[in-house]
Amino acid sequence: MPAETVGLINELNIKHSRLSKSYRAIAAFIEDHYERVPAMTATALAREVGVSESTVVRFANALGYDGYPGLQKALQYQVRKRLTTDERFSLGAEIAQEDVLSTVLKEDMRNIRQTIEHIDSEAFTRSVDAMTKARHIYILGLRSAAPLAQFMAYYLDFIFDNVILVSTGLADVFEGLLRIQPGDVLVGISFPRYSTRTLEAMRFSHGAGAMVIAITDSERSPLNSAADLCLTASTGMPSFVDSLAAPLSLINALIVALGLKKREELHEHLTKLEDIWSQNGVYLRK
Repeated sequence: MPAETVGLINELNIKHSRLSKSYRAIAAFIEDHYERVPAMTATALAREVGVSESTVVRFANALGYDGYPGLQKALQYQVRKRLTTDERFSLGAEIAQEDVLSTVLKEDMRNIRQTIEHIDSEAFTRSVDAMTKARHIYILGLRSAAPLAQFMAYYLDFIFDNVILVSTGLADVFEGLLRIQPGDVLVGISFPRYSTRTLEAMRFSHGAGAMVIAITDSERSPLNSAADLCLTASTGMPSFVDSLAAPLSLINALIVALGLKKREELHEHLTKLEDIWSQNGVYLRK
């Protein structure tokens, strides 16, 4: 078996010391065409390898997955970790120009549906409670996650007076987290390809005794291991960009839930803001 295939088997937690010829062929094909397989049906994969569809399904079951869809989802996760930005762009380049709009919007819709189906409601509730009681709320999102962190911090500032947006400006993220301590909450946001700095900052904050909440794409995300609570949102997109529709919806849900927890203080704050906005012409008048 090629070394690359052994690597794939280790990643997928195959416990079998010996594989049949058919299983070996499937594993080799997956490794050689890892960028294609996540989009293939079990029938298509079986046809390419030269085995029966039932053999593909049994192969997935042997890995411990609930049929081929479970294996396919795991492979999609592996691919997203491994593809470079240019490789992701190459996949998106296969979309016909006239289909781009509908394809992207449908992918966003699919990601939101998957997020609804797989979100951990208990973790969501506990996250809201933790943030409501927090001494300080630190928000960290770097690179493509930076706009999500900024959006979250912007609206949380309407609800709380203890929100700190951690960014990489003139200072390093660790300087922004220098005073984090027990009683504080850090929300770390990152998606494939995961930000090393975000993960390090989450571990640092956890070591300082703060509650750490991850917003990421999967429980298999490295952010999960550094977090007390993990909220997941799907971000798959056949291009070099991530679909941030589902993560933004998840963050919106957090903001709305926190606003309801602090509805009286929020109402008072927004009333004052409306007066200030009106007096200073912040928004266009009707």
